Amino acid sequence: MGGLFTDPELYKQVEVLRGPASSTLYGAGALGGVINFVTKDASDFIGEGQNTALRLKGSYETNGGDYLGQAIVAHRFNEHAEILLMGNYRNTGDYETGDGTEIEGLEVAAPNGLAKGTFTFGENMEQKLRISYQQYTGTAADQAYSQTFDQPAFGDIDERIITDKTAIIAYENVASDNPWLDLNIQFSYSDITNEQSMDGGSDLFNSTFGYESFQFNIDNTFEYIGENFENYLTIGSQTIKQERTRDGSDSGTHPEGTDFTTGFYAQNEFIWDEKLTLIAGARVDYRELTPAINDVQPFGVPDYDNWAFSPKIAALYKFNENFGVFGSIAQTQRIPTLDEVYDTIGPDPFDPQHIGLDVENSLNYEAGFAISKYDLLRAGDSFQLKTTGFYNDIQDLITDNGRDAFPRYENIDEAEIYGVEVELSYTSDLFYSNAGYSLVRGNNVTTGGYLNDVAPDEFFFTIGKSMPEYGIDFGWTSRFVAAQDLVDARDPSEAFNIHDIYLNWIPQDGPMLGWEARFRVDNIFNEQYQEYLEGFPSKGRTFKVSLVKQFGW
Repeated sequence: MGGLFTDPELYKQVEVLRGPASSTLYGAGALGGVINFVTKDASDFIGEGQNTALRLKGSYETNGGDYLGQAIVAHRFNEHAEILLMGNYRNTGDYETGDGTEIEGLEVAAPNGLAKGTFTFGENMEQKLRISYQQYTGTAADQAYSQTFDQPAFGDIDERIITDKTAIIAYENVASDNPWLDLNIQFSYSDITNEQSMDGGSDLFNSTFGYESFQFNIDNTFEYIGENFENYLTIGSQTIKQERTRDGSDSGTHPEGTDFTTGFYAQNEFIWDEKLTLIAGARVDYRELTPAINDVQPFGVPDYDNWAFSPKIAALYKFNENFGVFGSIAQTQRIPTLDEVYDTIGPDPFDPQHIGLDVENSLNYEAGFAISKYDLLRAGDSFQLKTTGFYNDIQDLITDNGRDAFPRYENIDEAEIYGVEVELSYTSDLFYSNAGYSLVRGNNVTTGGYLNDVAPDEFFFTIGKSMPEYGIDFGWTSRFVAAQDLVDARDPSEAFNIHDIYLNWIPQDGPMLGWEARFRVDNIFNEQYQEYLEGFPSKGRTFKVSLVKQFGW
């Protein structure tokens, strides 16, 4: 019913930090890793010698009739102040799968936008203040009540209106002349509502789910540099408070309540002779869950609180500029969420099993090597290869047994997730390419069965050609995904392979400077396929085109 509702056009970068070692800085329980979204800035659009930029964009997709209209205004008042205003209107519709099946109930009209100001001040202008506000509104009519998988028994609703508002104030001071000061402070507020309505329907279909969150982050890095070493110690704190509400619906699968989490962490990075890097860190988190009092959560349901401790140590050694090895040992603990503790589906919704979930604990090992080589086959080319193996030993893994099970959520005494990932790339003046392979296995050691939310094996590659003198870039991408039949409580998925082509034209000079044209065909062979854990089959062949014109003065 909630989480994150946003538009990818608001962001200039999405950073994926894989693995549990990211728990130290970003929060306990990040077994798979962390995804970090970075919104666009005015300086991303203002050209050299300019103070104002106007960017207009339109895009269209044939399968579903999706279209986007966008306008961006960026202005620099002086060298110390700039502002960005962005407005998007996105419309999505029903689409057809590879075999011609129409997936219905997907029509959404979504106006959204971003306002962001950046201001620098102080000695050497090294202090920076960022203030931003972004809002997403999605209006959908004649929607299935169940949005994540096909459940006809739930029926349809007349309208669903989703609003996601986020405001952020961030301050940073790099203080380059003070090795003991590199400060970051951020306060954010988020208000998400999911309002559903149906004429003549029950409270289940006429309800509003709300998520109001406050978050405060602060960290500082202390720097100490010697003759042949560098040392960076970062200490920080993160506090989050979220209020979850449910107006109208008496569903027991979306408990109301307060989730308060606060954590403190320290991480030290030591670099010796530009060869050896050692990173050690630890984080302590405290979470307190307080249920609301209502018809499905009556008075007397106890609060839930617990602690989590997440230490790690990692090392990288570069033998030379071409070869390095790395490894890490990290422990991460995940405290149960409101859903997992206070879900009230079952014959006895307040049985101690529900409020007695243990903290999930994972001990994780990772090792690998990286190879970089230049002028390998011809002058100016580059080759990179990175191979990573990992093993996660998990105690008290929290698992979802499904809506019809009681208890719905419970601990698995012992589980394991392990695998290998390979990445490689090659670039020359003739062509560029990159490829990757991922193999992951997940086992329920307690029962001898499988974990049901592990991705299938996958191989992908991209090969392309850049012609910068003409502003042209084109290429081919492919994904080969194996069947996932190592499951116990889910239906297995079928293997598939899909192929896409793309052509981008971005002139670098001349009379067409400021124009961009992009053309892409996804699933060019119209494959019928469905991603594992996805509730519906994916799109068939889809033609995409976008056109951009930017003005600057």
